[in-house]
Amino acid sequence: MLSTLIWLPILGALAIPLIPLRFLKLAALTISGLGLAWSLWIAVNFNLAEPLPQFPEFLPWLNALGLNYQLGVDGLSLPLLVLNSFLTWIAIYSSKEQIERPRLFYSLILLVAGGVAGAFLAQNLLLFFLFYEVELVPFYLLISIWGGEKRNYAAIKFLLYTAVSGALILAAFLSLVWVQGAESFAYEAAMGNALPAWLQIVLLGLILVGFGIKIPLVPLHTWLPDTYVAASTPIAILLGGVLAKLGAYGIFRFGLGLFPDAWATLAPGLATWAVVSVLYGATVAIAQKDIKRMVAYSSIGHMGYILLGGAALTDLSLVGAVSQMVAHGLILAILFHLVGVIETKVGTRELDVLNGLMNPIRGLPLVSALLILGGMASAGIPGLVGFISEFLVFQGSYAIFPVQTLLCLVGTGLTAVYFVILLNRTCFGKLDNDIAYFPKVEWNERVPALILVLVIFYFGIQPSGLVRWPESTTAAMIAAAPNLPSAIIAQPPIPTLAADVPDLIAQ
Repeated sequence: MLSTLIWLPILGALAIPLIPLRFLKLAALTISGLGLAWSLWIAVNFNLAEPLPQFPEFLPWLNALGLNYQLGVDGLSLPLLVLNSFLTWIAIYSSKEQIERPRLFYSLILLVAGGVAGAFLAQNLLLFFLFYEVELVPFYLLISIWGGEKRNYAAIKFLLYTAVSGALILAAFLSLVWVQGAESFAYEAAMGNALPAWLQIVLLGLILVGFGIKIPLVPLHTWLPDTYVAASTPIAILLGGVLAKLGAYGIFRFGLGLFPDAWATLAPGLATWAVVSVLYGATVAIAQKDIKRMVAYSSIGHMGYILLGGAALTDLSLVGAVSQMVAHGLILAILFHLVGVIETKVGTRELDVLNGLMNPIRGLPLVSALLILGGMASAGIPGLVGFISEFLVFQGSYAIFPVQTLLCLVGTGLTAVYFVILLNRTCFGKLDNDIAYFPKVEWNERVPALILVLVIFYFGIQPSGLVRWPESTTAAMIAAAPNLPSAIIAQPPIPTLAADVPDLIAQ
């Protein structure tokens, strides 16, 4: 059942070169659409009350190395699994009709989808590492071949940073299993609680830095602006919407999951790290003149909220952190798509040049309206998906780290500042007569944004459809961390977050 989500896109990637050119995009859409439908079917049949991995699969492989084909899905991985399938379909749909080397392009995107799905499903540390590395070369090629200006520089930078990330993670996994003398790299056999406290902190540090590069967190972020800006629109959607979430997932699954004692020890430092990322990303975004680079820096800030929620380690904050992964992926996807449409129609992304796009006759009124909505969602306006995830993170973190939470709240205010700057200069004002009229926005360019808007609105109005999935799994992760601060232990239990969200908001 779970293997379908991995091997359907991978086998589809191998089949793409055999398909006639005029049917390539349709075939890629069909393959990714089947993967999306299958992930939704798994979600429908998922038992929300069960914290352990469900739909398990096991196949002996290299027993001498402790490497077996072992899969499972729980409340932490399921929302991200669906997000991966959904944004893969969006990325393929938003790609240009006349693209160079289309067979290679669609094959690489499907390979990325299969590799990321395998990483989310793997229940063996080495198996996870293999899938984690599968996406490295496809992304490098997608950036270097179909990217924009400075694409080769950005692709090499991405390759080097990601290679370092993988090396640190592999070193942590090997050290953990060898020191314990475990016979297998199976996740359940690799818990590090029996190790000395100093060694747990060292191994957790390797994992935090390794996955912190992938998220990325400051100061491990320097590859992100160049890569996001150089990547084409579909690849930017996958980089920000999916790949960054793989880093956040890894921190929770293998950092918090394997070293809960060390995590509790480092929690104050992690919360401070989150503040640095939030404030740095927001303040640097304000200074940008390129709207795509501005969105890229905003991504750094918003990923900091996820780390804050994980550091606080309460029922609310951890569920909010997982919800923020999904919300951030959806919001970043619509922003990158709309920025790509603006660049295609107007020919620039510079704030000093763009003006008056809201003009109903000669401008891009629908694109401008959707861009305003995307900015509101990113700023956490109620009724949109960004609000509930940030609200849960702040509500759950304040009792544990009040200063850090308040500083992150400042970050939400700065988010509003840079999006007001972006929208005021881009959408409003007088349209420059020298560059109008703009080409018409076709329906195939509108559809991805409209679908994303519907999803953003749905989860904003019905947040229980998002927050209910990780509840049981995150509760089990918290229960496995016995050395929590007393303030966390003293908090009353939250029996059903999905049912209580409206009451929490009212309070």
